[in-house]
Parts: sequence; structure tokens; C-alpha cells
Amino acid sequence: MIPMKGRLIHALDGTLSSQPYGVHGECINSVDRMMINKHLLESAEKNPNVTMHFDHGLVQCDFDNRTAEFKKKDGSTVSVHADLILGADGVHSRTRQQLMRKSRIDFSQSYIDHAWVELTIPPTADGEYAMDAHHLHIWPRQTFMMIALPNLDKSFTVTLFMPWAKFDAIRTEADLLAFYDETFPDSIPVMGRDLLVSEYFKNVKGSLLQIKCRPYNYKDRVLIIGDAAHAMVPFYGQGMNCGMEDCTILDEILTAHLGPPSSPKSRRPSPAALAGALAAYSATRNPDVEAMCDLAMYNYVEMRSSVTKAGYLFRKKMEGWLHYLMPTKVVPLYTMVSFSRVPYAKALSRWRRQSRWFDIGRRVVEIVGWAAVAGAAFAIGTRAKTWRHVLNASRR
Repeated sequence: MIPMKGRLIHALDGTLSSQPYGVHGECINSVDRMMINKHLLESAEKNPNVTMHFDHGLVQCDFDNRTAEFKKKDGSTVSVHADLILGADGVHSRTRQQLMRKSRIDFSQSYIDHAWVELTIPPTADGEYAMDAHHLHIWPRQTFMMIALPNLDKSFTVTLFMPWAKFDAIRTEADLLAFYDETFPDSIPVMGRDLLVSEYFKNVKGSLLQIKCRPYNYKDRVLIIGDAAHAMVPFYGQGMNCGMEDCTILDEILTAHLGPPSSPKSRRPSPAALAGALAAYSATRNPDVEAMCDLAMYNYVEMRSSVTKAGYLFRKKMEGWLHYLMPTKVVPLYTMVSFSRVPYAKALSRWRRQSRWFDIGRRVVEIVGWAAVAGAAFAIGTRAKTWRHVLNASRR
């Protein structure tokens, strides 16, 4: 895990500027996803009541009869009985598809007209980081951007985000190198031209997708969580966190409705009690995860464009200063989302309220400023007129 204290902005001319995440030294962390998966699997395996089956693809579910059919790697199928099916099977969730066939689910899916490709900045010749390892590096270019996050092996994982039309326009090695020479010139020495060309044309160009749906359950039979319930674009870095928070919220709601995990009511809940708990989870969780989907979309604009604008930088400075003086009264949006357990919908609502007050304050300052300028101009004009009268009188 590598702590990153802020964004490091790479301007077109190579100038670097740091934008800290918080006024109290807050950091986000660059974490190896494979290590997280390994840790979760190893932790699950320690529980005697957990059995893992790999290479089993879900085919279909019969929720009323509490069965699910899986297809194994050898092509054979197996049917299993389940008191409760918990679908955490990702953005293209088969569990969600089966749920939508059974129940009235509000569902929306939207692609944005941008794509991504993953690249690499390798370690230096002496095995060190090629750039500062304690920042998220961003090359903002208004309508597109490139970012880089540090890895434990001293490399950086680089991701280029831009419209599909720009990807389509790069067809040859010469096109790619000309594009990088023009838009990301300071990245070429640390990436290396050969590696850049090799990875760009070899690696898959991925789509960016957002999914919203509700409710997440059908009676006491099935519940979907994580990307299966709320897939979001990656620009806030909250996708995995949001999925893990799903588990925390679900655990809290199950405990509130059914009692502690070891209690008889929790171990053998009635269908009505479990259905009520799952319905409560859907109702509680949906506003927050939909707010997070919207925030993730908003943050793409902030990262690729706003971070270079004077108005954004002024507000960030002012909010940081006010938060330092009044830590509970004024809280920056990023702080609420990334460094607190404030529900996402509440964070969004509070940020919008703060934005209204900030805009009012800015207009007041502008009015006072213009009034001061007008007053000064009037005073100067009046004084000049007085002096003209004095001079004219002295000449007479």
C-alpha cells in the first residue's frame, strides 16, 4: 500500500503543481488489487462454513424454488439449493439479469463517449521510481487526460482516458508518437517510446459504463451488491470502496433487523424478517450509491479540466482554509467522500448547499469590489474636479 498525499498536475509545458487532498495530511492509497483479492480469499477460507468453487459460471436461477444452475469448466452443469443468493458478480451480472426477469426492477445503463487504455511507466535503470511516488499524477488536457499511480515494484500504472474519436484517429506508430509529443511531452522520457508504442497497440481499449437499478432484492431469496447493483466510472476511485461499504451496511441492517449473527433469529430468520431486512437495505443503500455514480461522473470533469482553472483552485484554497478553521461547519466534498463515513447522498447534498453559499459569498465580494472601485473612481473624479476649480481660481 502506497499513500498518496495529493494530485500532481503535469502542465503542457512540463510545470508541476501539487494539490493536497486535505489540510490535515489526508492520503489515499494505491493498492495492488491482486493482493486485496488474495487477502479476501485467504480470510474467507479460514471460516469452516465457507466452501469455494472456482470456474463455475452462473447459467440461471429459480428464485422461488431457491435453486441456481452453474456451468463448470468442462461444460457440465450443476444445480445447487440456496436459502439466499447473494449476487456480487460484477457489472455484467447474470444474477441481476435473472432478477430483472423475475421482478419489476428500474434499470438504466449508460456508456460515456470515452474509453481507456492501460500503459506503464517502468522503474528507472537503477530500480527506483521515475516520478514522485506519493502523488496521483494527472496530465489534464480539458477534454481528456492521463493519470499514473505508483506500484510496489517501483513502476507506475498509467491510464489514458479520452474520447473514442481520438483513439480512432491514432492508427500508426507515427500518429501515436506525434500525439504524445504534442499532448504529454514530459511523459515520453519516463515511459520510453518503444514501450509506449508496444503497450498502446497491444492493450485493449475499454469502455466506460454506468449502471443504476433498484430495488436490489426479490423477497428473501436474492440480493445483488457491488458493481452488480451500481457500476460506476472509475474517476473517484470509490468503486471497490463502495462495494465493501455495501457489505458493512448490509451487516448493520441485518443485525438491526435480525439481531447479532450468533442469535437464533439471525441464524434461522423467518422469510418475512429476512425479506424486510433486504428491502430495508435496498431502500437505504440506493440513494447513496446513485449519488456516488453521479459524483464519479462529475469527478472526470474535475480531473481532466477543472484542476487547471483559477476558479476551482481559488475555491479549493478557500474551502481548505475554512475547513481548517471550522472543521465541522465547512467540509470539502472530497474529504466527505474519501475520508469519512458520511453517506454519499448526504455528502452530495451538503456540497451543493455549500456551493450555493460559496456562490453567494463570491457575488457579494464581487459586488463589494465593484462598489469599492466605483467609489474610488468617484472620489478620484471629485478630487480632480476640486483641484481644477482651485487651479482655475489661482490663475484668476
